[in-house]
Amino acid sequence: MLTVVAKLKAKSGAEAKIEEAFREVLPKARKEEGTLLYSLNRAQNDPATFMVFEKYKDMDAFLQHASTPYLKDLFDVILPLLDGDMSVDLYDEIA
Repeated sequence: MLTVVAKLKAKSGAEAKIEEAFREVLPKARKEEGTLLYSLNRAQNDPATFMVFEKYKDMDAFLQHASTPYLKDLFDVILPLLDGDMSVDLYDEIA
């Protein structure tokens, strides 16, 4: 099983736009074959910081998700709204 953790920080005033863009993608991503979990989270101590927590059956399922047109559209919307770079870390579930 593959876990993906993406962290991003919104520019001041862009928080709602980023949340809205993700809310459009969430139902689509959750229906993908091989996607086990896909959730958007906001930091309690900083409302401009978001974390996307994802779990996939395997790397192939993640790569399929990464190639969807709606993910490209999401990035087209959110990347200009970010304060800095987005980080994406991949983890192998071990227990």
